[in-house]
Amino acid sequence: MAGAIAIGLGPGSSFSLEWTHSVEKVTWHEDWRVTANGLTPIRAAVQGYGAGMEPGPDAKLIDGWMVWFPTARPVRELALASSGATGGGWLLCGVDCVTLGMTPSDPVILRPCPDQFAQPN
Repeated sequence: MAGAIAIGLGPGSSFSLEWTHSVEKVTWHEDWRVTANGLTPIRAAVQGYGAGMEPGPDAKLIDGWMVWFPTARPVRELALASSGATGGGWLLCGVDCVTLGMTPSDPVILRPCPDQFAQPN
């Protein structure tokens, strides 16, 4: 597949996603953990309020960010829209960082690696 990228998300690892909201133009940040049950959000933060940017009910203002700890169940995969409209794409950071979805394309799908490909901690 031309232009394809594979990012290993093995059990026990964690990663963060950061992007600019396409309408409100403020930064959103999420921290995730890879578990045996899927991808679990563990912390979220947003630098402002607006359409589609409601912080969690336990959010606290910390250094200009509304920060909270989501209680959502794990998901099997995350689909990241690649509209090209945000101007910056999605910044995905684990061991290293990579920017995804900066140009219009199909969604970027994140999912845990099958067990046989997972790296030990």
